Amino acid sequence: MSGTHCSGKTTLVEDFLERHPDYLHEPEPYEWLTEAQGAAFSAELTAADVWQQLELSVERLSSHAPGSNVIAERCPLDFLAYLEALRNLGREDTSRMLDEARDLVRRGLRSLDLVVVLPLNDEDGIESPESEDPELREAMNLSLLEIIENEWEDLSSGQVRLAEISGTRKMRLVALESTLVPGPPES
Repeated sequence: MSGTHCSGKTTLVEDFLERHPDYLHEPEPYEWLTEAQGAAFSAELTAADVWQQLELSVERLSSHAPGSNVIAERCPLDFLAYLEALRNLGREDTSRMLDEARDLVRRGLRSLDLVVVLPLNDEDGIESPESEDPELREAMNLSLLEIIENEWEDLSSGQVRLAEISGTRKMRLVALESTLVPGPPES
C-alpha cells in the first residue's frame, strides 16, 4: 500500500486480510520501531524519523521470498514522498538525503510485485483530524503523485505493477482483490 497518512491503507489492509488469511501482514515500519524503542516518535515528523522508517521498510520487505503472499501497509515510496513534503513545506532541508533515499526506494521496490496507491480525493470521504497534521498529509499526497508521474519508471525499473485505487471502502477492497488475486478462469 502506498499513500499519505489517513488515506485508508490500514482499513483496506485489514479488510483484505479478513478475506485472505493466507497473506502475511507487514505492518508500517513505524509500528516496528515504536515497539522496539518502547516509545512513540515525537509529535512532529522529522526527516530522521522518515529515514529510519525507510531503512526498516526496505530491510523488512527484502526479507520475504519472491512471490510470497505479503501485504505491506506502507511502501518505501511513501518515505521518499514524506522527505519531499518536509522539504516543500520548509520544515526541513532534506535535499541532501533525496538521492540516497531514491536508491533505497529502488532497492525496496525490487522486492515488490505491485504497489497500490490510495490518493486523497473527495469521493472516498476519508477525514483527517487536526492532530494528524493535515498540511503534511496533503503535501505528502502531492509529492507522492508527482514522484509517481515523473519518476515511477526509473524507480521501479519497469518491473513493478502500479495500481491506483479509490472509492468507498467496499469498492477499494473489490479493486484490490481484482488486482492482487486472480479471478476465476474465463470459459
